[in-house]
Amino acid sequence: MVPVSLIGFGEAAQAFASGAGWAARGYDIADRSADFAQAGVTAMRDNAAALADASLILSLVTAGSALAAARDAAPHLAPGAMWCDMNSVSPATKRAAAAAIDAAGGRYVDCAVMAPVHPKRRAVPILLAGDHAPAGAEALAAAGFTKVRVVAGPVGNAAAIKMVRSVMVKGIEALTAECLLAAHRAGVTAEVVASLGPDWAAKAEYNLDRMLAHGTRRADEMDEVVATLTDLGVDPLMSRGTARRQRELGAIGTNPAGLTAKLALIDPDKRQRAA
Repeated sequence: MVPVSLIGFGEAAQAFASGAGWAARGYDIADRSADFAQAGVTAMRDNAAALADASLILSLVTAGSALAAARDAAPHLAPGAMWCDMNSVSPATKRAAAAAIDAAGGRYVDCAVMAPVHPKRRAVPILLAGDHAPAGAEALAAAGFTKVRVVAGPVGNAAAIKMVRSVMVKGIEALTAECLLAAHRAGVTAEVVASLGPDWAAKAEYNLDRMLAHGTRRADEMDEVVATLTDLGVDPLMSRGTARRQRELGAIGTNPAGLTAKLALIDPDKRQRAA
């Protein structure tokens, strides 16, 4: 079995670990003992225990914790330990994390997960960048990841691809919510959806589903997108709005089946009247 250490054990880490056959251990600041047990991962009491003698480490924390996780882990790394940073953060955040890991004698790999982890799990496409990316690709392949690809350039290049792509992907989700909320208010939802194309009823429901289920996390990622665009000298007008819309829907806390039910849920006037 391949030994793997996991820092953070949310949705992505659980998806990767499930059925992997790893000799895995992990640490999460939250109490996820039941999740660890279900995935067959040994829960450790702290970072030091999770990282002791670890050769392959997957960092899968929240976007806002990615840099702190790297800095907290650095003193506990074994020489040459591979730190695969799979968090959705800006290139600048990845470069700062790399500085902490490399200074401690670890090997930092900028990893960008390019699609939802379900249902693909370890078959999800992942881009890798940085000096240690080729070795990271070999290590991840040995751990059962089947679609890893090294992209040219230093740490931050994989993150840049992910962040810039999210302008479009998560922006389309936010535009879907805004468009169909207006259509719902006007009583013309069916006509608007039909005018967009024959597959748009399913697309619209999927986009709203992603926001309702994961909007808070996706908003945090969009904050990193805003930082990325700002660093590039691009005014992130649309991306700021996307972050706000994602966070708004993610905060609702429920996710009914069906486009009609979703639209009734996200309409704040209707929610107020129902209350």
